[in-house]
Amino acid sequence: MLLRMHFLSRVVRALAAGLLLTACDQNQVFEKNIDLKSPAGDPYVWAVQDKPTFEFEITDTTQRYDVYFNIRNAADYEYYNLYVKQTLTAPDGKPVSRRLHQMLLLDPQTGEPRGSGTGDIYDHQILALPNQQFHQPGRYKLMLEQYMRQDQLRGIMAVGVRVARHSASGQ
Repeated sequence: MLLRMHFLSRVVRALAAGLLLTACDQNQVFEKNIDLKSPAGDPYVWAVQDKPTFEFEITDTTQRYDVYFNIRNAADYEYYNLYVKQTLTAPDGKPVSRRLHQMLLLDPQTGEPRGSGTGDIYDHQILALPNQQFHQPGRYKLMLEQYMRQDQLRGIMAVGVRVARHSASGQ
């Protein structure tokens, strides 16, 4: 019992430290994550019709930005990769970019999980749009679609977007 409480205490402290580190990031402009579930309410399922959309404000068009995708997956995710189609739309409603991204969640050779994890949950922050310039100030929309050709993709717990000012050091 005492060992279990000690372990839980360490986990809580590690999570708190992680939150403090992200809260202190002066380059971060936006970050939001959305938990996924099937239309029937089953957790950890990314349904093909579910297209999470993230809206963020850009005020400085002279600055360049890095756009990351956040992916949280369970250890029982059946594939080593994840295909995500993204559509970025400008404040005037016109598409800025559409791309298909392949993200490696597991090493294809060894099957070892990539990203950071505790237990059977793994978090990935993948640089999707490096050194992006936004030409109009205002609210941009970024829509994500799972592109794995499955109606119900099991094992993806959450997806998100992070926008940060680009730094020459590669951050």
